[in-house]
Amino acid sequence: MTEHDPHPTPQEQLSLMPQPHKRGVLAGLRASFLTGLIVIAPIAATLWLMWTLAGMVDSWVLPFIPAHMRPETYVGTNLRGVGVVIFLLFTITVGALARNFIGRAVIRFGEALVDRMPVVRSVYNGVKQIAETVLSQGDTKFDRACLIDYPRPGLKAIAFVSARAKGEIALQGEAEDPLISVFLPTTPNPTSGFLLYLPESQITYLDMSVEDAAKLIISAGLVYPADKKPETPGKAAKKAA
Repeated sequence: MTEHDPHPTPQEQLSLMPQPHKRGVLAGLRASFLTGLIVIAPIAATLWLMWTLAGMVDSWVLPFIPAHMRPETYVGTNLRGVGVVIFLLFTITVGALARNFIGRAVIRFGEALVDRMPVVRSVYNGVKQIAETVLSQGDTKFDRACLIDYPRPGLKAIAFVSARAKGEIALQGEAEDPLISVFLPTTPNPTSGFLLYLPESQITYLDMSVEDAAKLIISAGLVYPADKKPETPGKAAKKAA
């Protein structure tokens, strides 16, 4: 551009435009580090958890194994996970024996002895009921996720459907709108929470699986399940448990 030419050329216009900021080497390294961390963190956390759980099971099981029968006696080092294998084989064997006539008779005899012990009886029966409920292969378990109003109307919370209320609790509801027991877990630890009884009309059943709902709770809403085709409003709420 000259004194007598007030209009700059296209090349001069480009030179006058602000140049885009170029990413430095450190910025690229930072982005690569964060990407690698996202990939490595879940794998490392999973391996650490499995390693820790295997060590816990070994510490519970191996003390019951005679020293001359432990692997480190022959290998020369502690093999983590041997206790897990022994526990699995022992549990499968006990389960197979408990399914036949002799095994059931032995269990009944043992439970009859436990019923004569006041404190032990209460602990055993409570643990047995919890185990049968959680590990049952039938319908009595958390098999659906739902939304409820908590802690006040207008605020929604994710809960897990347990079962229909029974006994005197069921009598507190109405026949056309029975009470449903739901477990409301806390975030980020879903193993603690509240047992609530609500009329079925106040429960909105969700299409997401219990596993997806648990991930949503543990991650404090950051990990959301894959989107599904939404239903018309109110349709999900009318589904039977």
